[in-house]
Amino acid sequence: MQRRTFAAVAASIAVVGAAGFAAPAVAQADYPNRPIVLIVPYGAGGVSDVVARALALSMGKQLGQSIIIENKPGAGASMGVMDMKNAKPDGYRLTLSPVAIFRQPHIQKVAYDPVADLSYVAAFMSYDFLLAVAQDSPFKSVKDIVEQSKKQPGSVDYGTPGKFSANHVLMALLEKKAGVQFTHVPYKGDAEAVNALIAGHTKTGVFGNTVLPHMQSGKLRALAIASETRPPAFANVPTFREQGYDVVTPSPLGIAGPKGLPPEIVRKLDAAVKSAMDDPAFQQAAANYGVRLEYRNAEDYSAFAKKAFAEEGTIVQSIGLE
Repeated sequence: MQRRTFAAVAASIAVVGAAGFAAPAVAQADYPNRPIVLIVPYGAGGVSDVVARALALSMGKQLGQSIIIENKPGAGASMGVMDMKNAKPDGYRLTLSPVAIFRQPHIQKVAYDPVADLSYVAAFMSYDFLLAVAQDSPFKSVKDIVEQSKKQPGSVDYGTPGKFSANHVLMALLEKKAGVQFTHVPYKGDAEAVNALIAGHTKTGVFGNTVLPHMQSGKLRALAIASETRPPAFANVPTFREQGYDVVTPSPLGIAGPKGLPPEIVRKLDAAVKSAMDDPAFQQAAANYGVRLEYRNAEDYSAFAKKAFAEEGTIVQSIGLE
């Protein structure tokens, strides 16, 4: 009797144990079965937000579930990665993962590790950063502002969307390469910095793709772009390298989830990103801002994250950002 009872209990435990282990696999196979949240660590209405919304709409069609955008600006664009530290690794809470998250830990104390605390899904676009001036500015090239700064150190100021942003790093790199000193004027965002330049409050500014409409309207001119080559939307803008200054700031943007995201879910999300990039509606949203679409799969994006984290530390140390 005791043996039969023990066998029955053991069998029950085996069934419960098997069910317990099988449940996650079933959930993953059924993924997604409810809406997904995608955090955009920027304010609504900017380039990242607009393009992310277009991507989310297309990905939602691929996955059969809606993807809801949640804006969380602030903290050097690290609010998304901070959110991931407390999110369940079930694929229902994701974030955009900008290059800024690899820089922040080298500048100040943060409560996250951009490599260990995230599961990288895929990258889908790359920002371009441009040095711009007002249409009536006497500066016609990078050399002009460099020469002016050599004559009067600090006399050329530049606006950016914030301290330690990629925009700020770009000009800090130029200072080091050219042996000059500029004056940094940080603003709360691209829009505020652009308006300050148009109004004549600053002499120059460094902006992302949000500058394109202002160039098209004739209010601003771009002196240089910090890319390896000239992207189609900025075909008439010479690179810094073309003008003799080795300043390049690669800035891919992608999607990541919490650490421990199951491989099956990563593969589904990766495939959805890749398919979305062929969607004409998404392509048009990106084209409106001259955004370059650049796909990296989960493996390549994870490798990039490790490399970028190390390189950002070297850059921060070399230019002495404080």
